[in-house]
Amino acid sequence: DLGAIIVIAIFYTHGLQANYLYAAACVFIVMLIFNRFQLKSVWFYLVPGVLLWYFIHHSGIHATVAGVLTAFAIPVKTRSGYSPVAMLEHALSKPVNFIILPVFALANTNITYTNGMLEGLATPLGLGIILGLVLGKPLGIWVMSWLAVKLKLSILPEGVNWVHIAGMGLLAGIGFTMSIFISLLSFNDVALQSESKFAILTASIVAAVAGFISLRAYSKKLNRVEE
Repeated sequence: DLGAIIVIAIFYTHGLQANYLYAAACVFIVMLIFNRFQLKSVWFYLVPGVLLWYFIHHSGIHATVAGVLTAFAIPVKTRSGYSPVAMLEHALSKPVNFIILPVFALANTNITYTNGMLEGLATPLGLGIILGLVLGKPLGIWVMSWLAVKLKLSILPEGVNWVHIAGMGLLAGIGFTMSIFISLLSFNDVALQSESKFAILTASIVAAVAGFISLRAYSKKLNRVEE
């Protein structure tokens, strides 16, 4: 999702407004100062975060970037051991997962099946979306994870191997919300929006089933070996 937001910031930015951009930079610097002084109340970051959203929105950069910058400014852990990020994540978990994301998906999916929609999966647009989510995303996750381990930048968690990473990569192909969001930004034509949404839905189902089957089969194999 962070990668998708970076793509939005770079390729969907139109007509930068310098004054608003400078104001946004000043607000972000203030938030970093709050972080440096380990101010643990999330209100020191949420209130400036609203201002940051306002200035970034009017600067010409897509406003989703404000959310990422706000999250980066909030301390992961203070000297006393308190974690504002963990507290905020816990507080937002249920509202986001059970209200915000479902409402977003319902409001933006709005797929009306029409003749020729299945054939649209074989067009360059449909194939690009399906191959990107079902093959490209899992492959990218696996390769980057492998490189991180080989370069000693990270290690695999205990009990996790590369088959697990491959299976989780397939599950990551369920790129529903951000994929639809980018498709809405990319196409003004309603027909292209519907075609891309249907391809995203199809790819997400294929990725979900493939990920489940691969991890389930490997789990059964491990159970047989242990027995």
